[in-house]
Amino acid sequence: MFKAIHFNRENLNQIFTKKFLIVILISIPSAIVADFFNIPLAWMIGPMIATSLIALNGFQVLMPKIALSSILIILGLHIGNYIDQNLFSQMINWIWTTVIMFFYIVVSILVVSKYLQKFSGYKEKTSIFSAAPGALGPLMILAEYEKSDLSQVATAHLIRLIIIITLFPFIIVNLYPSEALELEKFDYMSQNHLDLVLLIIASLIFIFFFDKFKVPAALLSGTLVASGVLQIFDIASYKLPDFSINFCLLILGASVGCRFANKTFKEVASNSFHGLVATILLVLLGLGAAYIATFFVDNNFLSLILSFCPGGIYEVAVIAIAFDLEPDFVAFHHIIRLLFILFTVPVILRIFNKN
Repeated sequence: MFKAIHFNRENLNQIFTKKFLIVILISIPSAIVADFFNIPLAWMIGPMIATSLIALNGFQVLMPKIALSSILIILGLHIGNYIDQNLFSQMINWIWTTVIMFFYIVVSILVVSKYLQKFSGYKEKTSIFSAAPGALGPLMILAEYEKSDLSQVATAHLIRLIIIITLFPFIIVNLYPSEALELEKFDYMSQNHLDLVLLIIASLIFIFFFDKFKVPAALLSGTLVASGVLQIFDIASYKLPDFSINFCLLILGASVGCRFANKTFKEVASNSFHGLVATILLVLLGLGAAYIATFFVDNNFLSLILSFCPGGIYEVAVIAIAFDLEPDFVAFHHIIRLLFILFTVPVILRIFNKN
């Protein structure tokens, strides 16, 4: 269980290192400044940009895995509040969007990989890993096994993630400003706090088994299932304070920036243009998939866009929570997307190798 959440001496010690202290000292002021200028998702975008800049300037920065694990559990508990008995009847309709997701992933990999091969000089295997719409962590492991260019794969995904996280909140705010700014008043202290303890214990148990059986995004999916089971059977439910989302945003934003550690401006700049074009292609394909999905489900179109967004599962999930765009629906489809990517990429590689 402790392994699944990275709870060990090494990770605990990383919290007290200079590298993490720099991240916190940079992230908090940058979040406050971004918030002052009314930038959407200020507590995510501010730390992300600031941490990226200092990382590219050669500062040694670090995001302890235990810090990420903590906020992913918090995210799961937030999304768990959206789960009820009606969810199962809705999931029947999600079969069609799941099928659309599969074809979106296959088409995206084929189209974007061909572009990267032809115009950016990427080798075949590297282009396939770089073209996949998400799942950077598992893909890096596969890419290393296939002896692909890890730097190109990582940079392509990170540039895409930066663009998605920066632009999507502005688009959402301009389309639905009232939904983004309204906060629900709730008496958090009147809740039964024992329910929170039960939810955390149940989440840790599910995370342990999900991690053991290699379920994608075990930290998030395990907490979601635990929250859903306890809530549906009226065993425990708990609404976390809204300000806890800001904490999640800060850690997630800073963690994106920390991924640029040991990279240079030159390395990022050389991949920026083609990374931008690849991102545009993936977003356009995602918009097409979202439009097709409107013929099968009645969900908010922005929720559909986020569901087919080629960003990181956790980063997109927190955007869905912050703007109240059906986080359960969005999280479900991104978990499915992870499964499909991990299934389709090896198959596509095998087909290409035979040819």
